[in-house]
Amino acid sequence: MTRYIIRRILQAIPLLFIISVLLFVLMINTGDPLATMGGRKATRPEDRARLARQLGLDQPIYKQYIYWLIGNDWALIDMDGDGILETPGSRLGVLRGDFGNSLISRGKAVIEIIWDRLPNTLILMIPAEIIVIIVSLIVGIYSALRQYSLIDHTVTALSFIGYSMPIFFVALVSMYIFGVNFKRWGLPYLPTVGMFDPKMGKTTVQIIWHMILPIFSMTVITAAGYSRFVRSQMLEVISEDYIRTARSKGLPQRLVISRHALKNAALPLVTIVGLDVPLLLAGAVVTETIFAWPGMGRLFIDHLSRSDTPVVMGILMMISVAVVFSQLITDIIYAWLDPRIRYT
Repeated sequence: MTRYIIRRILQAIPLLFIISVLLFVLMINTGDPLATMGGRKATRPEDRARLARQLGLDQPIYKQYIYWLIGNDWALIDMDGDGILETPGSRLGVLRGDFGNSLISRGKAVIEIIWDRLPNTLILMIPAEIIVIIVSLIVGIYSALRQYSLIDHTVTALSFIGYSMPIFFVALVSMYIFGVNFKRWGLPYLPTVGMFDPKMGKTTVQIIWHMILPIFSMTVITAAGYSRFVRSQMLEVISEDYIRTARSKGLPQRLVISRHALKNAALPLVTIVGLDVPLLLAGAVVTETIFAWPGMGRLFIDHLSRSDTPVVMGILMMISVAVVFSQLITDIIYAWLDPRIRYT
């Protein structure tokens, strides 16, 4: 297993290199960061030329990529007052842990910008993922054990309805019902925007209270799809010979399901959950935008729309690394769940 892990890590190096090249070329061609940096101060040709020279944007794409990867000494730009001020600085490069500085956030370090938003996203996404897994397992297993019953048909219908609805529709409807109408009816209503009430402060109670609607919106759709997947896998597993053998030996139904059926049915689910892990870092773009949640998804949209290449590249590379290592962890969990799987 150790040799396999080392080999996978070594294979990830050229993969991440190719990903970084493709992402960098796409980002360079998505827009003009100079158009969004300084407003009227960067509209004059001499100011634009000066900014492009100082930021290295006047260089060919391959040189800009090398600067981003291994670093290069240049001046950091600080748009302040009526002029363009220059502060000497240097870049170490991504390979040395320096993702550079934002082009639009007054030279703030990319790592600092991401770190400010990442905890907010994890606070929202981790509970949502845990709820999705628990609900989908309970609903999927219960529905599979009572196939074609009234409960199974009801759950199936609700799952198809939930899975077919777009996230923005669920979010807006939940805001209208639990936020607007509940307030109109004089009932305890849920907040619809932000992470906390500025008047109350950033307390634990306030954060949990503001998390309810975003988490509900995300879990409705995902849990609906996962529960159908769990149901189909459980139906396939409980029809196997070893399950009938376990039951014929007189094992309790609880042990048959938890020890034999669920463990084998969970293998494909592990793959899906492993693919979701990087999304915990990326955040929910639509949900965070609708609910004005200050997380990674909203950060990505804000800086992508303004062609802030360093910040967007930092987010995308973080997600890429998370994808590679989450799949490695998924393979390890596979071997733990199924002893027949061996990696060499």
